Amino acid sequence: MKAFMTNGTIDFLLKLDEKHKDIPFHFMTSNSNGLAYYEGNKKSVFSAGREYDILIEKGDILDDGYVVMNNIPVIEDGQASFEARFKKRGNDLDMMPGFQAFRFLKPRKGNTYVVFTQWQSEQDFENWKNSEQFKQSHKGQATKPPAYYADKPFITTYHMFDKE
Repeated sequence: MKAFMTNGTIDFLLKLDEKHKDIPFHFMTSNSNGLAYYEGNKKSVFSAGREYDILIEKGDILDDGYVVMNNIPVIEDGQASFEARFKKRGNDLDMMPGFQAFRFLKPRKGNTYVVFTQWQSEQDFENWKNSEQFKQSHKGQATKPPAYYADKPFITTYHMFDKE
């Protein structure tokens, strides 16, 4: 399964719904722009967008909630180690109150992986970040970034867009 996303103004992105009625898009907004996201096995409908392989999937992405995307650039030689670390990592994330969905996304082009989580609210995400489960899932990470990082990871956050 693949994931596809593209950015733009929310008004522009909403036109995708009219043009591709068979695709279940998820629309999101941030302070700076909008994002359209969908999952499938066919070719992307975006003329300018990003395509990912879904390596780990938990939960269903819902039309309401708060999305956090941890964007992690990884050097080519470090990708196998990085993926293995995620796949063997015990994750109690889905047991946290407010958890909705998780995706571990590998880029089809480029080097920036995306760790996608969706929560019922921003407060639910903050509760996860301050939890013992979060500390356990991130233990053993050095204060120095791992050698496989190509650049400094960065986070983008979105609220699901209500079309009504």
